[in-house]
Amino acid sequence: MRRNWPVLVGCATALWSFAYGIAGLYWSSGGSGYPFAKVEDDRSTASVLEGAPVAVVGPVMAIVGLGGAVLAVVMTRRRPRGWLLQTIAAVLAVVLALVIPDYTLIAILALSPALVVFAFTGIPGEQGGVGDVLYWHRLNLLILFVGGVLWAATAIAYHRRTRDACVSCGRSDRPAPAWTTPSEALRWGRVAVGVSVVANLPYEATRIAWYFGWPLGITDDFHQMMVDTPGMLEMGLGLAVLAIGGSILTHGLVQRWGEVYPRWIWFKAGRRIPPRLAIIPASIVAVVLIPAGLMNAQLPLDGDNWALNAPGILWILWGASLGAATYAYYLRRRTTCVRCGRGVTCRSDALAGRSS
Repeated sequence: MRRNWPVLVGCATALWSFAYGIAGLYWSSGGSGYPFAKVEDDRSTASVLEGAPVAVVGPVMAIVGLGGAVLAVVMTRRRPRGWLLQTIAAVLAVVLALVIPDYTLIAILALSPALVVFAFTGIPGEQGGVGDVLYWHRLNLLILFVGGVLWAATAIAYHRRTRDACVSCGRSDRPAPAWTTPSEALRWGRVAVGVSVVANLPYEATRIAWYFGWPLGITDDFHQMMVDTPGMLEMGLGLAVLAIGGSILTHGLVQRWGEVYPRWIWFKAGRRIPPRLAIIPASIVAVVLIPAGLMNAQLPLDGDNWALNAPGILWILWGASLGAATYAYYLRRRTTCVRCGRGVTCRSDALAGRSS
């Protein structure tokens, strides 16, 4: 399956695009369930398309979806040439995965343990169940995000084929750029980790301050409202603690304990950490942070309540720098490609830059 992933991803992208194109035709012809229709405030999202007329968006969905299905098949089955097709695929990936979604992705990721529990116990408060949180307008954003990820993978596979590079690792017979060597990746990876950690400090500081009674960046009246709302300050504190924990784990991308289990994990101490154990979750967090940051950038900034949205704008920088740090970690940890045989032959080669 790993060897055939470009074909599998291309087929999945074509099917996704075709299905969404058909949905666009259905909504354009007056079908129910148009996911960007204007709804009650407690059922709306902060997507850039929220409230957009179906007469405009529906036909665009149909054209882009059905045309995208053909494009995905062509990019998968035909010999690649030029930059046009991969550029279109990259634009689709950015729009679907980063621009249209809102904070839903990061909220679900942060609250996923609680949502699993709520599925069995019910949600505290007035909500009737998980369906009152993951309603259709929000689920549609998740579907669009999946489509964006598929288009990104299709663009990457096509780009590698145009360069006559290995579709699995991206390496070719050309000399590798200097910045991709383990020593250089460690250098700029440390910078990316530092930016990632600093970018979220305003969010963490404000939420912790609110919990302990200091209305940093908000009015006294707004802070009192949060005090009077059960669980509101606790939720903010919990998210801040999660962010701090994430910052600590981010340091592992450039530290020895991010590659080999430390001694305090006694049952695995000294054993090599599988790269995917860090790369997959860090990549997911990096990607879902960006649309949440873009959403905050679209919200009004109240001078007296600037801390409500302003710290979230920095999530764009947080996500981008975390993505860069994760890529640097990948470059340092990758070994010989099982498909093309290119790359280092042993871990000591890959880590040669660590001692320099």
